[in-house]
Amino acid sequence: MTKYNIWFFSSVLIALIVALPIITVFFSFFNETSNYYTVLKETFLYDYIFNSIIILFFVIIITFVLGVLSAYFVSFYIFPFSNFLSWALILAFAVPGYIYAFSIIAFFENYGTAFSILTYFFGENNYNLIIPKIDGIVGAILAISFSLFPYVYVLTRASFHFQSNNYIEVGKNLGLSSKETFFKIILPSARPAIIAGLALVSMECLSDFGTVSFFSINTLTTGIYNSWLSFDDLNTANQISFILLLFILFLFSIEIYSRKEAKYHQPGRGFKPITKIKLNGKKAFLPFIVCSLILFLSFLFPVTQMIYWTVKFPKYLQDINIINININTLILVLLASISIIIISLFINYGSRISKSKILTYLTNFSISGYAIPGVILAVAFITFFSNLSDFISDNFSLKSTKSIFIGSILGLILAYFIRFFSLSFNGIKSSYEKINNSIDESAYLLGYSKIKTFLKIHIPYLKTNIILIMLLISLEVIKELPITLILRPFNFETFATQAYIYASQDLLEAAALPSLFLIFWSTILILLSSKYILSKKN
Repeated sequence: MTKYNIWFFSSVLIALIVALPIITVFFSFFNETSNYYTVLKETFLYDYIFNSIIILFFVIIITFVLGVLSAYFVSFYIFPFSNFLSWALILAFAVPGYIYAFSIIAFFENYGTAFSILTYFFGENNYNLIIPKIDGIVGAILAISFSLFPYVYVLTRASFHFQSNNYIEVGKNLGLSSKETFFKIILPSARPAIIAGLALVSMECLSDFGTVSFFSINTLTTGIYNSWLSFDDLNTANQISFILLLFILFLFSIEIYSRKEAKYHQPGRGFKPITKIKLNGKKAFLPFIVCSLILFLSFLFPVTQMIYWTVKFPKYLQDINIINININTLILVLLASISIIIISLFINYGSRISKSKILTYLTNFSISGYAIPGVILAVAFITFFSNLSDFISDNFSLKSTKSIFIGSILGLILAYFIRFFSLSFNGIKSSYEKINNSIDESAYLLGYSKIKTFLKIHIPYLKTNIILIMLLISLEVIKELPITLILRPFNFETFATQAYIYASQDLLEAAALPSLFLIFWSTILILLSSKYILSKKN
């Protein structure tokens, strides 16, 4: 028994808790299949898989074009408002796919916003005949693409900043045109970052529930939700979850591999920063229009739609207890972000002082929780605690303990912890690796205990990174839909759940106000963290 046992065993326990969903789904897959699963396998299961793959395929293409093109323009050229656009483009993160879906439907539906605009400018006519109806799979692809392309944009832009101008000058000396330089030098150099961004997009796309559910598209996520909620078949929900989890873990592996290929360190000697080319006149028109159009379609379009509805239908301001929803969301944000960061600090420090390979393997496995779709995590969460409650009731003659974790704030925070632990753990770990072990040894020689070293030396060094991680976790919690929708206490609403419930009841106008507040708080968090996210040092 060593004096590090408390750190080691506590860290192992935390790692196992985070890994629970994967373990639960894995073992549930081998349970006896129900009649519903047999029928589903013979009818709609392949449609679920096919629709998921089709949406994923086109989302990858669109996000690649949007992310790489916008990152290229703002990284290599100076044009009107280029500095503003370079950070404004990440504001699309503030608009979840399901809210973007509300905007698309509202704008293009019969007698919707597009109809009102045409009537206002050109007089009354049957404009519904010429207004395209964007819904179904097409609507879902567009909504998901415009809400996720910033993953590709941010990572690609960071990669472009670390490209040496020496390579570009060599290309020019070899007679390569700007177009050839882009495709033969710039793009291949950024390949690891682009693939990492697309892998993240793919995981989020396959994990999406709100958007595909709103457009009534049968995908693996809606299949999981319907199996549990509509048919009360938790076992089938877990078996479909296993299929989706295989896709997700495959993409997660690609993302990890891409990160190993990418270089995030500071450039060494001989590095020559990129000299941006200043564009004037007609040459500046294309990058300005492209970046402005992407900003408008990804952020300004849904925000304008929500504001329009809120102003046009003020009666919903009285029907929605917006103060209560703000308080509920704030409670979840504070409890989740603080608890996740404290535990991430604890397990990182435990790994640092124990130097256990077993613990390293466990934590690497457990951080895959971020790759697990919220709907899978919620179903696995219910499955595990239902089985645990039954076991306790049968063997120890105790009352059911399900209500402690299912339909409670505690259960929500625990589910958030499993979902977002990776975000916090990796963020703190990356900063911890910059603290040389010799600093700890020097502190011990000066009489500092391990706890005092942690509090007086490590925490001050990690402070900036901790604040950034708190902002990012808060952003994720505010936007999270399936976990909150399934596990929340009765009559406990957040911006995401309230907007989704109204929209599912075909009350899109009522969904505007909670959606607008969600976008507002998300935008604030993005603006606070954008300086760090877009820093050339990160």
